[in-house]
Amino acid sequence: MKPVQVFRRRAHQVSRIVRDQGLRTLSARALRTAAKRLGADAEVFPVRLEDVRAADVSARKPVVVPPVPADGSLTINWISTPPAPGSGGHTTMFRLIQHLESLGHTCRLYLYDVYGSRAVDHEPVIRAAYPGFRGGVFDVTEGMADAHAVFATAWMTAYPAFNDPCAGKRFYLVQDYEPWFFPVGGLSALAENTYRMGFHGFTAGRFLAEKLRTDVGMPADWFDFGCDADRYHLREDAARDGVVFYARRLAPRRAIEIGLLALEVFAERHPDVVIHTYGEKIGSLGPRHVDHGLVTPDELNAVYNRCYAGLTLSMTNVSLVPHEMLAAGCIPVVNEAGHNRVVLDNDHVRYAPATPHDLARTLSDVVTTPDFDAVARAASASVSGRSWDAAGHELEKVLRRELLV
Repeated sequence: MKPVQVFRRRAHQVSRIVRDQGLRTLSARALRTAAKRLGADAEVFPVRLEDVRAADVSARKPVVVPPVPADGSLTINWISTPPAPGSGGHTTMFRLIQHLESLGHTCRLYLYDVYGSRAVDHEPVIRAAYPGFRGGVFDVTEGMADAHAVFATAWMTAYPAFNDPCAGKRFYLVQDYEPWFFPVGGLSALAENTYRMGFHGFTAGRFLAEKLRTDVGMPADWFDFGCDADRYHLREDAARDGVVFYARRLAPRRAIEIGLLALEVFAERHPDVVIHTYGEKIGSLGPRHVDHGLVTPDELNAVYNRCYAGLTLSMTNVSLVPHEMLAAGCIPVVNEAGHNRVVLDNDHVRYAPATPHDLARTLSDVVTTPDFDAVARAASASVSGRSWDAAGHELEKVLRRELLV
């Protein structure tokens, strides 16, 4: 982005913050920004306080659904935080959207950005990262047009979905149990409150649907994780030499601290095995470490094909990573947890208690497996039938059942 464009974008952000939140908030933001530059731990509040204040979660609004046209085509509003390239949650959302679009439905994207940027600022990035998306991109703070369905896609987006007066039955794409993202306190409560807004859930895996039904009585359907076989697949010419770990400090639920300690213990036992990391640059872990940083899917497939095992930790709902590793013949080593076993449901996944030594031992077991080529082929074949089309078909089935009543 050119300097002039950056300046104009920042000017728009400042003017919107002043308009929406007042000079007092702008001053507080300036102080937080300055503190962050000096090394202090400070972040912008993830949801607009006026949205929380406006949402009487106990109140039930009448559900108004416009008539469905004779051709059966639906219009769906999706409220999302600004999508970023490489974001697993946004990638899944766009896969579902693009499947609906392929069936003739209209999808609109409404952005919810607490940093004050406009939809027009984000649209070029969205079009480049998700070129299959055909719908319009708008600001949710400017109001939504009527639709048959309105989807919240993260806890903070549930507030504008609840508050906006537009027509449309409310749904909730739930890809993780987001109250677990925070220590017990105000933010965890605000996130959990969104599950009591009367929306219909559509969750990534069975674990979340069952938890929402049991804990808060929220109606929910679920979809199985797919696997992008065009991107992640077994390469016959691959020469495996290592293990791999998704390392990202900004996602505490992926337990980077435990993972790095496990790799340290593993490296002491296997100094000849290369350790690959990706997600963000983390610095050197030793002479046999390759720090890939942020990679494209094609580059990541090449990394997986170089590795016997992949350490993938999930303290909350699982990520897309284990199935993608399996497709490339790389055996996922996952922390032992009921939510992981329920969603993955694959005999080739290896589980271990979430301790550095247990995880290191399990990585070692995989690396020393006899005839690993046969293991890799079987692991890849175990996910060959998984497709994101199945998730899209399930979503359309749910929409038709809920809207055509």
